[in-house]
Amino acid sequence: MAQPEIAQKAPYALELEAGEYWWCACGKSAKQPFCDGSHKGTEFNPQKLTLTGKTRVWLCGCKHSGTKPFCDGTHGRL
Repeated sequence: MAQPEIAQKAPYALELEAGEYWWCACGKSAKQPFCDGSHKGTEFNPQKLTLTGKTRVWLCGCKHSGTKPFCDGTHGRL
């Protein structure tokens, strides 16, 4: 099983509006933490995140979180 690339060893702290977002799971996107299609040809797929209202989120930057797409602190052990 392939491992995702570590985009950064910290979460992306964002305040997002209501809507649908696609979190990058491969770590290759140039539009981190969101997908830009760079996963094509890999075994990775972006993960859909749906927010019903304006929300502050901490999205995983290391791509190894156990609570994807959210940060769980795993980056501190990499």
